[in-house]
Amino acid sequence: MKQFVSVIIPTRNEEKFIARCLDSIISQDYSKEYLEVFVINGISEDRTKEIVKFYSEKHNFIKVLENPDKTTPFAMNMGIKNAKGDIIIKIDAHAIYEKGYISKCVECLKKYNADNVGGVLKTVPAKDTLIAKAIALCLSSFFGAGNSYFRTGAAKAMDVDTVSFGCYKKEVFDKIGLYNENLSRSQDMELNARLKKAGGKIILCPEITAYYYPKDNLKDFFLHNFSDGVWAILPLKYSDVSFKLRHYIPALFLSLLVLSLFFDLFPFLVFLYFFASFYFSFNISRKEKDAKLFFVLPVVFFTRHFGYGLGSIWGLIKLLF
Repeated sequence: MKQFVSVIIPTRNEEKFIARCLDSIISQDYSKEYLEVFVINGISEDRTKEIVKFYSEKHNFIKVLENPDKTTPFAMNMGIKNAKGDIIIKIDAHAIYEKGYISKCVECLKKYNADNVGGVLKTVPAKDTLIAKAIALCLSSFFGAGNSYFRTGAAKAMDVDTVSFGCYKKEVFDKIGLYNENLSRSQDMELNARLKKAGGKIILCPEITAYYYPKDNLKDFFLHNFSDGVWAILPLKYSDVSFKLRHYIPALFLSLLVLSLFFDLFPFLVFLYFFASFYFSFNISRKEKDAKLFFVLPVVFFTRHFGYGLGSIWGLIKLLF
């Protein structure tokens, strides 16, 4: 017997992407008799609500709820409280999902007796520009994403600390609680850290695939990474769990750079960083057969690392003072 699945899509000002996201959900091979979709609209100031309303009128399994708090964890908790499914899948409006995405999530949850499963996030350019392409490649590379296997890929199913767009047994939330509404960012990582601490099992299944559209310009990319960096630290104020080392490396590196000024190590560390940056940029540009990427990727990598690291330092200042 098929299990009933509740899909939750936190949404705010997503008029450029929400239609593509919903089209990919409607195209799923999972029976619509066993599916409900909650689009939780965070008081959007664009045409998002209008677009979602159009879809909900055509498809009775799509429902719209208004989120006065506007934040993602509040939206997720609204969806979970209203969900009638035994399985909860978080969906990001900035992505599209392969036809078997939901079916494979349900299969993997059962196959591995997991509490949460997720798949590989294939990052694709949001625009047809060199910068947008470089940003997508940065987020898919080891130098840009570390050992985030949901970004860099995996050859087989593996136990991990977190996944993107998790598929949870609903009973998980009875066991560890709902999303932490103090966290406007990093709420997934904090929830999964609590789940692992409670003995939960999180599995990355490479056959589950989604396509994600990141920021398409350096300014927005920097601001996004700065915010990610801040929220890699601030959860320490609201939760008793911490994240993996990879989330703190940019801040540690920037701090080390500052300290190196007092020990004449600054030029050496800068050389090491840019040597690594150009090494990875060369390999990626050769693989993509696009020499222009060799000159653009170091700038994108720097924007990623510097923005995240600076954000983490600012988060630490906010945490302490």
